[in-house]
Amino acid sequence: MHTWDVMRQDDNGNQVHMASHDSRISALAQVLAMESGVPHKQTYWVAGPSSPTVRTNRELYLHFLQLGQEARAASWSLSAFLRALWKVSGPLSRRERLQSDDVAAMFSAAAAVPPADYRPAWSTRDLSLPGDEPAGYADWERVILSQLADLEDFLAHPPGPQARFGVDAPRPPGTGRRATPRRWYNFDPATYLECAVAGSLGGGDAGDGARVPLPAADGAPPARSYVREITTMTWGDLARIAVCGQMYE
Repeated sequence: MHTWDVMRQDDNGNQVHMASHDSRISALAQVLAMESGVPHKQTYWVAGPSSPTVRTNRELYLHFLQLGQEARAASWSLSAFLRALWKVSGPLSRRERLQSDDVAAMFSAAAAVPPADYRPAWSTRDLSLPGDEPAGYADWERVILSQLADLEDFLAHPPGPQARFGVDAPRPPGTGRRATPRRWYNFDPATYLECAVAGSLGGGDAGDGARVPLPAADGAPPARSYVREITTMTWGDLARIAVCGQMYE
């Protein structure tokens, strides 16, 4: 069994062993959690095998499914989870492409840190995308902040008991332009995370118990989501994943 060590170099150049993990993703998540805190000059890294451990959409789907179940058990709100996700994304913001392990670790780290406070300016800020499609970290950030602004609006205008069938974000007068559609279906981390991967990458299976596929025509068995390899993802890919988390049924 492999072990991944979280290492730190302090201000004097000394290398310090912080922790050992039996999962590369949990080690990467610890680094993101520490780097997203108070600004510092210390350097953190993971020592161990560098080959990715999440290689397919199926593996990423199962990872998100587990995170959603843990968030549900901990009674996280979707706003709190997304504010934590935005917080831990900072250390990765300069990268153009992320390994699948980095993506899995970013979402894991979000469940391990206190969320950032909501900033009222997000509600009135122009968060619209400058282009037709999201591209780069700044656009992914616009998508997440748009969703957070919508969720803040829903606090004053609750979506009601039929929200799971779809409801438009209220976006009252004075609301800034936003990067996401108004339509919402998913209001908790568990359904958001499951739908985020299922709608964008697939990888789910009826045996997971999270969704029931529609039967195929003529009584044939329901079609399964095919498993495919994932190498790297762009921030544009992650923006589309976030929109699926909001809107996919």
